[in-house]
Amino acid sequence: MKLDILAFGAHPDDIELGAGGTIAKAIAEGKKVGVIDLTQGELGTRGTAETRKAEAENASKILGLFVRENLGFADGFFTNDRKHQLEIIKMLRKYKPDIVLCNAIEDRHIDHGKGSKLVSDACFLSGLIKIETALGGYSQEQWRPKHVYHYIQWKNLEPDFVVDISNFIEIKQKAVDAYQTQFFNKDSKEPETPITSKTFLESINYRARDLGRLVGVDYAEGFTVERYIAVDSLFDLK
Repeated sequence: MKLDILAFGAHPDDIELGAGGTIAKAIAEGKKVGVIDLTQGELGTRGTAETRKAEAENASKILGLFVRENLGFADGFFTNDRKHQLEIIKMLRKYKPDIVLCNAIEDRHIDHGKGSKLVSDACFLSGLIKIETALGGYSQEQWRPKHVYHYIQWKNLEPDFVVDISNFIEIKQKAVDAYQTQFFNKDSKEPETPITSKTFLESINYRARDLGRLVGVDYAEGFTVERYIAVDSLFDLK
């Protein structure tokens, strides 16, 4: 099964927050996009693994994802080791994406940086022919994505490039709002966290607007890269 983009997130909602507009735009352009959640977010202060699953399914429908899977890694405790790398490699070889999106290279939540490095390392290893994997009883061929991009999360990291999501900010917001247990809810009786404030919810829109302002569009999402981006001509740049 060939996908154009495969996005990885340490927790359900990471991808919607960091790259929801970019994904919605790619899908509108006819690209096949899938998502792999590494954990069920079971250590989250609010909600449960079950509610997060239901919320992720709702968000997937809003975005129009081709497929979404959850690897069930231990929230807060997964590591960048052979066992976890092989599970990522299986997904890369299964879906053969040209582009991989993954967590911020560093962030407030320790799982974000860990997930970022884990997926990035697996993208390289997935291209090595001597690493053998099988899925569903069938041997897999090696596959290495052409590009690995990291979306931006809690910290205001400086992006290497931005994507104009002006026509998709509403879809992004709806996908984020699908996670009703995780974000601002004036009627909630559960404990407060850094992401449950109204200010955090408003900051999603503000960041997109600010990044858009810097490049002359209404809204944008930012990404960092691991290697230089090459263009054929200066006229490819906006």
